[in-house]
Amino acid sequence: MRHLLVFADRGDAEEVAETVAEEFPRMGTPAVVRETLAGEDDAEDAQWVVVVEDPDGVLGTDHLARLEALAEEYEGWREAG
Repeated sequence: MRHLLVFADRGDAEEVAETVAEEFPRMGTPAVVRETLAGEDDAEDAQWVVVVEDPDGVLGTDHLARLEALAEEYEGWREAG
């Protein structure tokens, strides 16, 4: 399973990636990538995505709630990918 935490600001995405690495050391350090939304032509509309890999499905309901809370804290959101 892959969880995507989406943000408008690169700094926010990088901070969240560091927090996820600290709080979920088994997940390793998540990648931070820039993603252009479908239909967006302007590079300023691109979003920053923290990619949290969970191939073994070890993240439980409480963990997912924490990821969502982190995303919301930085005005972002979580998507399962």
